Amino acid sequence: MTARVLALDHAGVLGGAELSMLDVVAGLDGDVAVRLFADGPFREELERRGVDVRVLPMGALGVVKKGGLLPSPGALLATWRLSGRVAREARAARVLYANSQKAFVVAALAGFRCRTPVVWHLRDLLGRPHFSPLNTRAAVMLANRGAARVIANSRATADAFVAHGGDRAKVRVVHNGINAAPFDIVPDAQAHVLRERLSPDAGQVMAVFGRIAAWKGQQTVITALRDLPGDCHLWIVGAPLFGEQAFEQELRALAAESGLSPRVHFLGFRHDVPTLMRAADVIVHASALPEPFGRVIVEGMLAQRPVIATAAGGVGEIIDDGRTGVLVPPGDAAALAAAVQALRNDPSRAAALAAAGAAHARRAFSVGAMVRGVRAVFDEVTG
Repeated sequence: MTARVLALDHAGVLGGAELSMLDVVAGLDGDVAVRLFADGPFREELERRGVDVRVLPMGALGVVKKGGLLPSPGALLATWRLSGRVAREARAARVLYANSQKAFVVAALAGFRCRTPVVWHLRDLLGRPHFSPLNTRAAVMLANRGAARVIANSRATADAFVAHGGDRAKVRVVHNGINAAPFDIVPDAQAHVLRERLSPDAGQVMAVFGRIAAWKGQQTVITALRDLPGDCHLWIVGAPLFGEQAFEQELRALAAESGLSPRVHFLGFRHDVPTLMRAADVIVHASALPEPFGRVIVEGMLAQRPVIATAAGGVGEIIDDGRTGVLVPPGDAAALAAAVQALRNDPSRAAALAAAGAAHARRAFSVGAMVRGVRAVFDEVTG
């Protein structure tokens, strides 16, 4: 392994953090090798792009609950052994880059063993409900002692880290960047054909994108649909990732009980997200809990569609309410329905929001800016 950066991630799936890491890796121009702790589509995509990638099995570490930083006693030995394998490779690198919480635990231990500086890309809001107080303290302690720098994907993420005792001097905020090209190349005719195939009778389509999970708020959007005209349809794009299949069934039951099943379309995981966004009338980001960033919001802006999002966490760093999008309170189905209807009633305002949002997304959340920010942190820790 001769790359300047050794990057770690625990996931095999392509979540938001992994999609962002793909762009970082591409921007480093072959100067990075990637080691994953699970196999899957993420490894396949990295290989397709010609990246030096291998899977290092987690062993007992793989059974730690997602979001947990403290492994069970049975996983401690597996964690230590895995950190040893990483340390042997990291000695040849100048930076050890951790893209997830589990990866950071291993990276911090490996960094102690090989003295390669560790950079943790923090993409979550520490603290409840996603992290117990014990796991939060463990994350902060490891970062304060074992990380040369902590990259936060928003000011909200940085503030949460510092509020729980993190060393602010180590934090650098680098907003996620989203590649605009896939959204620019979607022909209007292609989007129209897709819409006609999915919802031929719809007068309005609102769409939500992302992992299906209770805290992502899909139930709020279905509830809001009750208060919208009968020709308003909802596309739910995404799938449960971490044992949340039962929640998807709850959503289907909610739609059925409300008599909305013909208007609620579960589309699953899709590769044509840009086309789907262009085919919809409004993009909804309905998280019930604060989000550290909100990748889907930026994607919706790049698709030149008005975006309605819940006002919590890092979302306020993306949307200027009433100018580049619309903010509503988390979990408020009535407010969401009113916002969707208001856009339908005022097409000129919807178009203005979409145009302002697209311009803002291109200016503030480009891949180039993100890669330059990450590279600057690497340069900082290596002198």
